[in-house]
Amino acid sequence: MLGFEGAPLNGMPQGWAGGPPNTITADSEMVHSGKYSVRIQRTDSSASRFSSIAKTLPVDFKGATVTLRGYIRASEVSEYAGLWLRLDGENGVIALDNMSKQKLAGTRDWRQYSVTLRLTPETRRVVFGFLLGGTGTAWADDLELLVNETPLTAIAPVAIDYGPSLPEDHQFDKGSGVSLQSLSPEQIESLTLLGQIWGFLKYHHPQVAAGKLHWDYQLLRALPSVLAATPAERNKVMLKFVQDAGSFEDCTQCATLSTKDLHLRPALDWISDRNRLGDELSSALVRVHRNRPQRQFFLKQFPGVGNPQFEHEFPYRSLSMPDPGFQLIGLYRYWNMVEYWFPYRDIIGEPWVDVLRRSIAPVALAQTTKAYKRELIRLIAATNDTHANLWSSLDARPPQGDCELPVSARFIGSKLVVWSYRDSALGPKSGLQLGDAIVSINGRAVDDLVREWSPLYAASNEPTRLRDIARGLAMGQCGSVKLNILRAEQASEITVERVKANSLNQAPSRDLGGSSYRLLSPQVAYTRIGGLKKAEVASLIEMAKATKGLIIDIRNYPSDFPIYELAGRLTTKPTDFFIATEGDLANPGAFHFRGSSKIIPLAPHYPGKVVVLVDETAQSSAEFHAMAFRAAGAVVVGSTTAAADGNVSRIVLPPQQSTMFSGIGIFYPDRKPTQRVGIVPDVVAIPTAAGVAAGRDEVVEAAIRLILGPQADEAEIRRIAKR
Repeated sequence: MLGFEGAPLNGMPQGWAGGPPNTITADSEMVHSGKYSVRIQRTDSSASRFSSIAKTLPVDFKGATVTLRGYIRASEVSEYAGLWLRLDGENGVIALDNMSKQKLAGTRDWRQYSVTLRLTPETRRVVFGFLLGGTGTAWADDLELLVNETPLTAIAPVAIDYGPSLPEDHQFDKGSGVSLQSLSPEQIESLTLLGQIWGFLKYHHPQVAAGKLHWDYQLLRALPSVLAATPAERNKVMLKFVQDAGSFEDCTQCATLSTKDLHLRPALDWISDRNRLGDELSSALVRVHRNRPQRQFFLKQFPGVGNPQFEHEFPYRSLSMPDPGFQLIGLYRYWNMVEYWFPYRDIIGEPWVDVLRRSIAPVALAQTTKAYKRELIRLIAATNDTHANLWSSLDARPPQGDCELPVSARFIGSKLVVWSYRDSALGPKSGLQLGDAIVSINGRAVDDLVREWSPLYAASNEPTRLRDIARGLAMGQCGSVKLNILRAEQASEITVERVKANSLNQAPSRDLGGSSYRLLSPQVAYTRIGGLKKAEVASLIEMAKATKGLIIDIRNYPSDFPIYELAGRLTTKPTDFFIATEGDLANPGAFHFRGSSKIIPLAPHYPGKVVVLVDETAQSSAEFHAMAFRAAGAVVVGSTTAAADGNVSRIVLPPQQSTMFSGIGIFYPDRKPTQRVGIVPDVVAIPTAAGVAAGRDEVVEAAIRLILGPQADEAEIRRIAKR
């Protein structure tokens, strides 16, 4: 993985996270050794100031120093390229070095570089990777992580110190010892209840929520008796599991649930269900709830934001798979994090306990690592959150292969339409033309593939799911692909070659590209948030001051955070634009409205009409920007956004699998939701296949039409809107 030798996933180096999208590629042509390096390529139109890849490891080793070293090559780098290394503790960053002082810029051949940081007892995580700032191209290869100058791979792992209150417990370090070939309906029901009780105690029991037990291993101790129990014995076995968590005194100053600004109550009616649990078990759980602590060991809230920051979760990166016991830990861990700390639990779309029940057999009985990962992906996708995915293992879902068609396709309505070329020669040579609708791929109807793949693609709404599936449909094994297409409603079959993804250019963003702001005509100003920096806002407003209207294109991801600087120049009075919810540490599962923000007017004020452009590529921060500009008086044009807003919370699942979810709830000031709804446009404008074929941007045209008015000449509108 550190040599980038794993088969690329969607063109990205396997096992690495990174972004912004379309700037990072696994490269098989320019390598220091082996088959692949990682290439970061940035232009003036690339989002953000930096692109980077990253990996996180727990500190399960001892030493005085940690070093990241590797080989870097650079071509026309404007700012700098570098390896970066960060040490994190429970309360945030302890130390960081990103080679910014070494000024690795310009053009340079392969050379080895390194960064070293001193470990402290407080260090809990090592985060490291490769980055490129500004523009240009840089490659990295043959990375090594060393502790005291010894490769980490040669150092035996040690138990992670999670604090003095956590006792030593190594019973299941080499595996759970659980073997499963099948599960009866009665066993599935028992495991469903066990998962609920295990998670409830994790966040409510005074001993467990204080970190006094290795709670994962307590689960593994209970599993054999739970699996062996008859329906009549089940509740007695569960009661013993509760009692084994430890005794506690009844509280004198008990936690209470405030109803002030309460948005979501804990979903705990089930602990009082005596028909299901029996009197003794229900009473024991109710007593635990009454005596719940007001602090949590397994998470804290991120300072200044409030989203959960999960801690003290073992990654089990050396786990040998398959292992049904640890596979259930992965399921239970994620399910309960959602149950108690996901701010959008109420709009998942189906009862969350039903998801637990139907996931138990597929997860526990998965016979390969890949099958287990695929079932985790299916579980995570059930949250209907675009931020959620098994980001460390997307290769476990379809498609398979590291080659792609030399085009970018997108769904327009129900049609998969070719909308850009990824290579100026290979694209036209493929026989595909812009505006072609792809009907089938190697005899498989696109509609059938969408139905088959949809449960494995996490998304808050259907347009966003189709956005991501469209990218996957262009991928697969290298070689010839038979496509049935519609061109101007005429059907035909063509053969196209899939080529190595790293030989293709980045898919262009949906915006007009080019400079971050400019005049499209003397009457129409334009800026794209994917390139605009906060420092440029004053110049943008100066340029636009004499125009009739300003187009803010958010069909991209913000490169900076110019939200207040720009929105403040669009309004003349203080304006609320959002309110947030956050979880309650003393009442897991409860969410209160807490944070809100105002747009404060800034000078000079822009007096013209403002039109914001959005579609399903606008996600998270992009949606947040759109909310602010709409509150400041802008008209939103386009189609529904990705519907995933709020700072993300990262999650680790065994073995060393990485996922996340939206960690705080973002709402309009009137408390209407944005999650799963998205930013719904005031004026709907959707491209057509004919418009794509003609090289038109019909969304920009709609914005110009709003600015210039109904008397504007259509030919002039199309001329102004040209890329």
